[in-house]
Amino acid sequence: MINSGHIEIVDLGYENPDRPRLGLEVMTFAQLRSRTRARVASSPIRADFHQLTVIRSGRGTAMIDFVPQDCRPGTVLHIRPGQVQRLPARPDGRLAGLDAIVLLFTADFAPHMSRVTSLLDLEFGPTALAAPVSEREGLHQAAAELEAEYRLLGTRDETATRLSAELLRQLLGVLLLRIARLPCPSGAGPAGVNQVFRAFRREVERSFAATRDVQDYAARLGYAPRTLTRACLAATGRTAKQFLDARVALEAKRLLVHTDLAIAAVGRAVGFSEPTNFGKFFARETNMTPGTFRAKERS
Repeated sequence: MINSGHIEIVDLGYENPDRPRLGLEVMTFAQLRSRTRARVASSPIRADFHQLTVIRSGRGTAMIDFVPQDCRPGTVLHIRPGQVQRLPARPDGRLAGLDAIVLLFTADFAPHMSRVTSLLDLEFGPTALAAPVSEREGLHQAAAELEAEYRLLGTRDETATRLSAELLRQLLGVLLLRIARLPCPSGAGPAGVNQVFRAFRREVERSFAATRDVQDYAARLGYAPRTLTRACLAATGRTAKQFLDARVALEAKRLLVHTDLAIAAVGRAVGFSEPTNFGKFFARETNMTPGTFRAKERS
């Protein structure tokens, strides 16, 4: 927490210090905690890679794009590229003492299986999943096998190392398939991702600051507005308009908290020429004025 100024986001690019050519790094949460610098541990982080945390025991609270996520035994955290997170912490702000396996990996490293691709492609899918007791043993074993195989990489010769890298890719696929079948909020599971939604989402990322009119997106993509809404409902449980407005609101939140831009400038950055209209929009989406939200998140 800070009392004034802005909270600087720490941007992290994927880099495996031990295996520079491997798109996967596996460690325990204790190892992550020990190697994380104090400034990073206390700052919001935005990475360009996937991060999976499979929690076996311990408690803490992670903050993912301003939403607190309870971390407890059986929780799986999936932080996607571009999301802003704070690492799981205790009430006193120090990093939590979780017994967990943490996987950092690039999208290219994951195996090309339809359900795995759908899970990773669901950029705005659920961040925290709760594994039922019946699923935990298999989930934890899959994560532990990945961690054990990764530790053995340094003991292999060149040929065996190449085979081990491919084995790690397949073991990651096994873990991701186990995660894909965990219960999800209605409409938010990977099975709901579809080509129409993918196209709409890509266009939203390019143009959300320029237009919030679903008809504009429908015309650009060659679909009827109701086709976009059906696709969004299937993938996210939200209508096309709700999805679009949520993306604009998220960007506004990030700018309000992590920059010193004036509120009017934040509004202009997300497509509002009039500060009053931005204030009404933001209050409708968050039940707070922009100023109140900024003050609350920085207090």
